[in-house]
Amino acid sequence: MNGRERRRMLDLGLIKDTRIEAVLTSPSGGLTAYYIRGALLAIRAEDAAGILVSLS
Repeated sequence: MNGRERRRMLDLGLIKDTRIEAVLTSPSGGLTAYYIRGALLAIRAEDAAGILVSLS
């Protein structure tokens, strides 16, 4: 993920200890909608691949 994409993810609230829930997936699998900090955000699979998630 480049600096611009990283900055956008931070702006959307993707910071350490943020709870993320996958709620919808497109039929083609190219987009997934995630519930993040009270908002529903669709993120492309190639962008989501650059996000490190640990289960707690």
